[in-house]
Amino acid sequence: MRAIPMPNDPATAASLAVPRPRPVGREGFRAFRPIATRWMDNDIYGHVNNVVYYSWFDTAVNGLLVDRGALDIHHGAVIGLVVETQCHYFAPLAFPQQVDAGVRVAHIGSSSVRYEIGLFAQDEAMSAARGHFVHVYVDRATRRPVPLPPALHSVLQGLT
Repeated sequence: MRAIPMPNDPATAASLAVPRPRPVGREGFRAFRPIATRWMDNDIYGHVNNVVYYSWFDTAVNGLLVDRGALDIHHGAVIGLVVETQCHYFAPLAFPQQVDAGVRVAHIGSSSVRYEIGLFAQDEAMSAARGHFVHVYVDRATRRPVPLPPALHSVLQGLT
């Protein structure tokens, strides 16, 4: 009979170990968007609350897509829905800091995109946080996945 590995076994833990996430530099991102922190972003601990980081992810990506004519949030037939998200935190950010959100595209599928975002304190070389989210692009009315529109696909290529 074969032994079943146990989670508290050091050999099993070592084989399952994932490298610890690390901050990344600005050079890995294709576009940047400035984001002003607000007084209300700080929590009781004196730094920006973790949920605000996810809002910044959305603001950075969707702002770039709108600015580049690839997304019409009010009347477009195609919209992006977030189906996965993650963030790693390395250093605190707080009001009144300026934040630079770096954006890159890690993967383009037929109807989905994985965006990676780095959040940097102004003039800092390494990210205070980094994360990703996946958009699945769907028909606005039916909410069914659709192929990426050509204008969107073109903008995404420039962010890879």
